[in-house]
Amino acid sequence: MAPAAPFDQALALHRQGRLAEAEKLYRKLAGRGPHGFDAQHMLGLVLLQRGALPAAAQALHRAIALNSRVAAAHNNLGTCRQRQGQLAEALASHEAALALQPGLAAAAVNRGNALAALGRQAEALASHRLALATEADSAEALYGSGLALSALGREPEAAVAFDRALTLRPDLPWLPGAALLSRLAVCDWDRLAERRDALLAQVARGEPAADPFLLLGLVDAPGLHRQAAAIYAARHDPVRAAPPPVAGERIRLGYFSADFHDHATAHLVADLLERHDRSRFEVTGFHFGPARDGAMRRRLRAAFDRFVDLDGLDDQAAAARARQVPLDIAVDLKGYTLGARPGILAARAAPVQVNWLGYPGTMAAAWLDYLIGDATVTPAAAQPLYRECLVRLPHSYQPNDRHRAIGAEIPGRAACGLPPEGFVFCCFNNSWKLLPEQFGAWMRLLHAVPGSVLWLLDSGAALQANLRREAVARGIAPARLVFAPRVPLPQHLARHAVADLFLDTLPYNAHTTASDALWAGLPVLTRPGEAFAGRVAASLLRAVGLAELVVETATEYEALALALARDPARLAALRQRLALNRATAPLFDTDRFAQHLEAAFTAMVQRQRAGLPPAPFEVTA
Repeated sequence: MAPAAPFDQALALHRQGRLAEAEKLYRKLAGRGPHGFDAQHMLGLVLLQRGALPAAAQALHRAIALNSRVAAAHNNLGTCRQRQGQLAEALASHEAALALQPGLAAAAVNRGNALAALGRQAEALASHRLALATEADSAEALYGSGLALSALGREPEAAVAFDRALTLRPDLPWLPGAALLSRLAVCDWDRLAERRDALLAQVARGEPAADPFLLLGLVDAPGLHRQAAAIYAARHDPVRAAPPPVAGERIRLGYFSADFHDHATAHLVADLLERHDRSRFEVTGFHFGPARDGAMRRRLRAAFDRFVDLDGLDDQAAAARARQVPLDIAVDLKGYTLGARPGILAARAAPVQVNWLGYPGTMAAAWLDYLIGDATVTPAAAQPLYRECLVRLPHSYQPNDRHRAIGAEIPGRAACGLPPEGFVFCCFNNSWKLLPEQFGAWMRLLHAVPGSVLWLLDSGAALQANLRREAVARGIAPARLVFAPRVPLPQHLARHAVADLFLDTLPYNAHTTASDALWAGLPVLTRPGEAFAGRVAASLLRAVGLAELVVETATEYEALALALARDPARLAALRQRLALNRATAPLFDTDRFAQHLEAAFTAMVQRQRAGLPPAPFEVTA
């Protein structure tokens, strides 16, 4: 039998996963002979599969220069561009592929993913549905449809799409977690224990089944949280060593986020950014993701000494741009939350890199040196559960903004949809934080306090229907659940005055929602768990002088909630103390917080400049 032709040999090696060998053969054939275009195209594809994105893009451009009429080449170039963070360019490539071959389902899926990343969810959904019209059993298109539907607030439809995708490709990365989250978002708890146990078993086996952020709200198990984060972090292997220390007296800070606009993190950090000591620190904001103008965006831009837009730059180029500044410390404010770009810090933007504020847990990543917490959220004994070295601030790890405006007009109970009388328990946490065990406790409280109601944040008709059905199943009239529509922050803060007691959730506490309630004068009752995400409200309450509202057991939680509902004088005294403490307690003292955070940053840099490795430490008050 005659030996296979060189191009066929390369293809065979490629199919066997022997990518390095296939690459060598493709390089010899690329652009020459009868297989010149095909070899050039396959060279680009194998480089893409190996993660060599700049080289892959260059090879694919050359292939298209040889033959611009092959849709797959444009589609592969678009995939490469999207992985590089070049979303607009990626979209253009996928559009070119579809113009050549309208029925190319893979290109329609990829276009949908690019549109979703650009925040154009309705168009993303249409593109995924175009793919399904051509290839009805495309698990990737169903997954993309589910993500777009979820982003559009159409969670029941998203759950259907995810479940169909699961029947086709149960091993599709991150799909099982997305499917469960779509149900949790509307408190659809059907078969929750079974689904949760299956998902946790997948994570325990090291499978990429769930975004690590989901697990923070699903189970109070910091070891499993670290496992999920490590699986996720493995997608972003560090590609270079830390850059050398920066010379100069002032420490150069870089804050990295997609949320420098009207967002919960921005509301926490704005006052801090304005109060950094400019004689000792130079502060740069690095923003990625779609730009959103508004008052908060303008305030944040003014708060930074320098504002750098990383939109359109891939992770490598974004990190290189940061190194040009240069920086002493890069602070990741996103972690693994929506819109995150962990690959930027994986490419080493600064000599010291820090996980803080946006993600309440370990990122389990080799490129992060420190995680900033406090004695409550990250006690010293918890260090083995974190890959980062723990830095504990005095009081609380969370900053706050003394300038948060509370609406001047306090709405009446009728305007809020509340009955004219009766105790108002409330919880304004996102709906995915609500779990059946916690809800059962709340229903027992409503049963024990006649005329009381539970006031929740509205997330649509499906949520209302599911929770009211769950209430009826526990013997509570559905009308005793009241849903608050989403309104601008000043009005939202003002309506806290109408509630009597904020009931916290576990395993994922109220975070910004707790500081909002305390700023607005509403006491919060919490029970801390074992993990960071379940200890935040306790940190905030201790920092505002209300430690007695932190209880250790579920029994104590219900007992104290009931006692406060039955003792108006005791509750009024708590509210009065909170009102007094707001002006003096550490939680809302931004100047004091800035001094402590700057002391932490200074210690990190001093250690790094001395040639010492990162190590855990505590900042003293």
